[in-house]
Amino acid sequence: MAEIVLTTLNAKFIHAAFGLRCLLTNLGELKPRACLAEFDINQRPLDIAEALLAHNPKIIGFGIYIWNTGPASEVIAAIKRIRPEIKIILGGPEVSHETEEQQIAQLADHIVTGEADLQFAELCRELLNPSTSAIRHPPSAIPKIIPAEPPDFSRLALPYDLYTDDDIAHRIIYVEASRGCPFTCEFCLSSLDIPVRQAPLDKFLGEMQKLLDRGLKQFKFVDRTFNLNVATSKAILEFFLARCRPGHFFHFEMIPDRLPESLREVIARFPPGALQFEVGVQTFNPEVAALISRRQDYDKLADNFHFLRAETGVHIHADLIAGLPGETVGSFAAGFDRLIALGPQEIQVGILKRLRGTTIARHDDGWRMIYNPQPPYEILQNKLIDFATMQRLRRFARYWDMVGNSGNFIESTPLIWSENSSLVGRASSRAKIDFQNQHAGSPAPPSPFHAFFRFSDWLHARTHRTDGIALMRLTELLFEFLTAELHLDPKPVAETLWRDYRRGGHHDKPGFLKEFLSEEKMDSPRKARTALPKRQARHLV
Repeated sequence: MAEIVLTTLNAKFIHAAFGLRCLLTNLGELKPRACLAEFDINQRPLDIAEALLAHNPKIIGFGIYIWNTGPASEVIAAIKRIRPEIKIILGGPEVSHETEEQQIAQLADHIVTGEADLQFAELCRELLNPSTSAIRHPPSAIPKIIPAEPPDFSRLALPYDLYTDDDIAHRIIYVEASRGCPFTCEFCLSSLDIPVRQAPLDKFLGEMQKLLDRGLKQFKFVDRTFNLNVATSKAILEFFLARCRPGHFFHFEMIPDRLPESLREVIARFPPGALQFEVGVQTFNPEVAALISRRQDYDKLADNFHFLRAETGVHIHADLIAGLPGETVGSFAAGFDRLIALGPQEIQVGILKRLRGTTIARHDDGWRMIYNPQPPYEILQNKLIDFATMQRLRRFARYWDMVGNSGNFIESTPLIWSENSSLVGRASSRAKIDFQNQHAGSPAPPSPFHAFFRFSDWLHARTHRTDGIALMRLTELLFEFLTAELHLDPKPVAETLWRDYRRGGHHDKPGFLKEFLSEEKMDSPRKARTALPKRQARHLV
């Protein structure tokens, strides 16, 4: 039983809601009267409503995100039908901009926009104990939409003791050393989150020590620009380096062209696989970067990538966006190939989204940007890329994640753009000619992008789906493509696929490979497992 219930629908159970914990720990004297209730989008809305009503709350605060607006609306509508007197408060990035036009906003009593750590508590005081509120509105006069000013970190209680032992054992644990972003990239909500604010370092590191003492091994930092303040980021890295043990894993989002020697020296001392850097490249086209107000030094970026790959064991997860205004398929392809050459372990190909509040909308008319009106608001077409081609790029992104990023095909994926294949070696390839005619000015194959683009088209034609393809089936399809479509020698292809398959810890013998492998090859020992995340660990063996 709790008067205040803080809830959200996570994308998956494994994600622990960091924002809710920030709200709960900053409720002050109301904290004993509140609780967390987390769900995920795979649960039925009526079951969620039942569980929430079982607390007999007076206030329910919902965290609203791009992935949960639909099911959260169903939950709220049901609650309001059954218990209309319950006050529904919304918060989160999805309702912090363009708020009034959203259907879910019509269901709510109040919406707190922005960083609600302190404002949510004040609103609850007004609703539950008007005489103790600092603002002292009568309940009927409290505004529906309440903007929250960015709070000073020194005023905030940190939420890390609200992670339970079960959370630490089974879920992704999020932490933050800073908030905000100094950059103005028009596709990103963080461009609206200025200024950058740092958590008090000693206090923050004390909380990290507590998590380490409780057995937490994997830390995911949500800071948008972890390496902006070099002195602070170095101190945090040195803190974890001194305590790093087998199985420890630290994820940071890094500015790609900012890696001075003082940081390099610390990074190079971490054991292989302990660090993952998410690096937002987004585009290699300087004209497109200027168009979307993105500042980036590509020479420094390349130098940092070379350092990370040659002299460290950092796992690099690089982001690239398809569909930006001014970006042709040809220039995106050139950027993808350039990024492949820099050697990150993963390339996340994202499709441009028109997130609420972002200034990317200013290009809608000039570049004829048309977005899906339903979450996640991805681009459908623009002046340079028609809908059919955007769909092919969408499938490319999905298949690349399954094949290129998963770690299941580390050695096999480059065979797709092998210069020995008939695809890249014969100018008569019908698919290549069609593509070049459709997109004049694109770089001529061979290129990783064009080769994988052809594989993506072929895979979709064979399966008619972009999910639910079992690993064994995907391995067989890749073998078929490499040998039947690209005419590569089946024996070395089979040996390469077998090494990749075993790298993932599998011991079953794919029947379609048996005739091309000797018994010695088939009975090779399994690779040793590590305590690191599986996807990243595959890149170490």
